[in-house]
Amino acid sequence: MSRIGKAIITIPAGVTITENNSVVTVKGPKGELSQELTAGITIEQKDGELNVNRPSDAKQHKALHGLYRALINNMIVGVSQGFEKKLELVGVGYRASHAGQKLELALGFSHGIVLELPSEVKVDTLTEKGKNPIITLTSHDNQLLGMVAAKIRSFRKPEPYKGKGVRFVGEIVRRKAGKSA
Repeated sequence: MSRIGKAIITIPAGVTITENNSVVTVKGPKGELSQELTAGITIEQKDGELNVNRPSDAKQHKALHGLYRALINNMIVGVSQGFEKKLELVGVGYRASHAGQKLELALGFSHGIVLELPSEVKVDTLTEKGKNPIITLTSHDNQLLGMVAAKIRSFRKPEPYKGKGVRFVGEIVRRKAGKSA
């Protein structure tokens, strides 16, 4: 991981980074995120570039060096550009609709699923005739966005025989052959 940790992060215009008691706070046009640093990892800022430093070459420090560099980079990208994940509902009668921060899913169960989304995650649903419904999730927090997308996917994971379920757009589901008669 040390190769990732050594990479320099360029700070885009409009993004400010502050460190206070080993807590890094990143502010930008899309929001504000903070991350606590451990094990002596420090950041150094100069000329619009950010460098993450580790105290020694111990294996644990090398791993955390790359981890915190990646987390800080995701925070910077999130507050400046944001992240987006798209989920596709594959199956007959599968539907999705939203009202505010509530996502309503019909996934073939006897009752619909209503999921209350965090305020940081924005949701949009698209249903076109003859196509699978698509759920678009956007947020400035990549970690939270991934957790919400994984939660939605966990309601009905894609199964290998018919390919039905909730999947990410572009995800390839490995299909199995059914019983041969």
